[in-house]
Amino acid sequence: MKVLIDTNIILDYLTKRTPFYDPAYALMEMCRSGEVVGYIAAHSVMNCFYILRKEYTEEERREILIRFLKLVSVVGIDRSKISSALRRKEFSDMEDCLQDECADTCGAEYIITRNIKDFDQSTVKAILPEDFVKMMKKQKP
Repeated sequence: MKVLIDTNIILDYLTKRTPFYDPAYALMEMCRSGEVVGYIAAHSVMNCFYILRKEYTEEERREILIRFLKLVSVVGIDRSKISSALRRKEFSDMEDCLQDECADTCGAEYIITRNIKDFDQSTVKAILPEDFVKMMKKQKP
């Protein structure tokens, strides 16, 4: 199963943010084991690099993100995705719309996010990480 992981989930995992860390960790373990194929949008890397500056040095941020990228694949942002997102007026947040564009491109079944209401108009279904983890556990024999 392919999923696109939203920036907030990446940050929950990287910063061990409570109370959100446990489902983010479980999701990343599924990616590590190959049970789930995790994707992130390219712009999430830059957003994380910027947001993590408050807690980590530049060198630490680089190393953290290099290690993280071993767990996921990255979906690029190009003119086509940006043009499409600019035309999609149903989204008020361009970043969320680009997440949806990337999820659609990689064939993700879900966008894993804590902000599911921001993806009401998404072509790819948004799901909370804890709900996704529960769903995957139910599917195991």
